[in-house]
Amino acid sequence: MKMIEAQNLQIPKAGVKRVLTGMRTTGELHLGHYVGALKEWKRIQDEGRYDCFFLLADVQALTTHAEKPELLAKSVVSVVKDWLSVGLDPNDPNIHFVQQSMVPERYELSGLLMMIAKSAEVFRNPTLKSEIGSDKNPTMGFMAYPVDQVADICMVSPTPPRSGDEVLVPVGEDQIPHLEYSRVLARRFNHDYGDVFVPCSPLVGEVGRLVGTDGKEKMSKSMGNVINLSDSEVVVNDRVMKMFTDPNHKTVNDPGDTENNPVFIYLRAFDPNKDEVAELTEHYQRGGLGDVAVKRILAQRINEMLDPIRERRSQWEGRDLREIVVDGTEAARIVSRPVVEAVREKMHLGYPD
Repeated sequence: MKMIEAQNLQIPKAGVKRVLTGMRTTGELHLGHYVGALKEWKRIQDEGRYDCFFLLADVQALTTHAEKPELLAKSVVSVVKDWLSVGLDPNDPNIHFVQQSMVPERYELSGLLMMIAKSAEVFRNPTLKSEIGSDKNPTMGFMAYPVDQVADICMVSPTPPRSGDEVLVPVGEDQIPHLEYSRVLARRFNHDYGDVFVPCSPLVGEVGRLVGTDGKEKMSKSMGNVINLSDSEVVVNDRVMKMFTDPNHKTVNDPGDTENNPVFIYLRAFDPNKDEVAELTEHYQRGGLGDVAVKRILAQRINEMLDPIRERRSQWEGRDLREIVVDGTEAARIVSRPVVEAVREKMHLGYPD
């Protein structure tokens, strides 16, 4: 068990450098999560420059899964196992797995930030607009989640802010605009009430995107187009063999498309031998290479990538994961308490003198 004490989280002379990122706990994680986030998180951890808060966003999972809360509890355990299996290490004093619902300071901060957030700017959030879709009666929790996400980031803000302090959020370049609202609210609060927050900055890395095995734009468990990090070798082989390819590549001798072909998209993501990928690509494009042969190579490469992940997962099976989450959550509470206290003070919220 990692000892979490306030003195262990004191501000260093060079300033505080923190990372906040997370995932909604809605089920098992898949290769899309690995390519899009976990691979980058592992790199950040191994670099050792940041105090990292990895958020198990079970409250925000309720925005779409409120009717099945018991599944969310199971998903917290599942996601923790997936994080451990890819090599995230909560025994490192700078790595904290934080259960969102167990940080009461975050709820309070979210409510207070609602007082300065403008409805028009919240409803302009592109993710909010796209996900509402045909839902004509979304919950208030769903409508307010852009502000709730700001609270997640701001709760780990070094307070009071000093030169050299940083709050970084790992994103791809296409996600940078989504972080801007956090910066907007942080700057607005600092301007109107006094300095409390360090506006976050994007930590841009090689955050990729992986299409579903059916060629659709997004991997989704509900669509059955995923390969999970926990899948066995047999399951991976089966799912790869069922993957979509180029529909115009009807015979072995037909030239085929590799740019929009899910099998080759996955090869580029998971085959470390770039010369092999280049050779397969050229052969497929000119004809003479069958889909089954390419899929067998892809399945082997994915399984080779997943083997150490499976090994780490097996080491955690049957072990109590509660202490990991309790420790990480307490670390988040330690750094968030002075943030909320400062916000209350600046907003003149307290017992009268």
